[in-house]
Amino acid sequence: MTRLAAAFAKPHPALVCFVTAGDGDTAAILDALVAGGADVIELGMPFTDPMADGPAIQAANLRSLARGTTTADIFAIAAGFRQRHAHVPLVLMGYANPMTIRGPEWFAAECARAGVDGVICVDIPPEEDPELGPALRAHAIAPIRLATPTSDAARLPTILDGSSGFVYYVSVAGITGLQQAAQSSIDEAVARLKAATDLPIAVGFGVRTPQQAAAIARVADGVVVGSAIVELIGEHGGEAPEMVREYVATLAEAVHGSRQPH
Repeated sequence: MTRLAAAFAKPHPALVCFVTAGDGDTAAILDALVAGGADVIELGMPFTDPMADGPAIQAANLRSLARGTTTADIFAIAAGFRQRHAHVPLVLMGYANPMTIRGPEWFAAECARAGVDGVICVDIPPEEDPELGPALRAHAIAPIRLATPTSDAARLPTILDGSSGFVYYVSVAGITGLQQAAQSSIDEAVARLKAATDLPIAVGFGVRTPQQAAAIARVADGVVVGSAIVELIGEHGGEAPEMVREYVATLAEAVHGSRQPH
């Protein structure tokens, strides 16, 4: 069983946490996510034009790039994480340019060497899967696809074809961190996706509070939280790891206990 499959096979929904590589003491922050109870980690690859991201993650990208973070640094962070946390899945999330500039085979091989479990590429649509997908699959790395409120029944099979790990349902049509979807729309979307695939469904974009996370976890297989964590890192600097651990612990308690009888 892969690390991702194991994370979603636990007797409770998975908490998926996103941070940007190179923003603050990333190693300590990643350790804090695990200590707080995160089941899956998404590590963002900083990029100059993060078009799907809202102000919080844009700012994190700029902070990281200002420190000179390189792709080699990101793989070093990933490899260090894998040495410290043998069983926690690590997913790289980002944009096509840094992933393909040296060729998809190079990128996939580096992912495998660093112990990365999956890749989310925001701006390679499934119709362009040959750009990256075959190289990832050849190294047993999951190409994780995004579904959105506008992914209709005609397009959904294309999104799911060749996807693995989990499906990331982007609950709002827009950028990260600003809006929040109505729970009823999430319920309907998750039911629609579950009817179309056996892959776990993780829901993100706009999740901030334990209450929101618990409501989503009652229907989804996982809940993704990013911008709210990234904001803590931006606000607290050197104190961020402990703040992140405490916040993630509240989310983990809500997500992991969401299906217990009250």
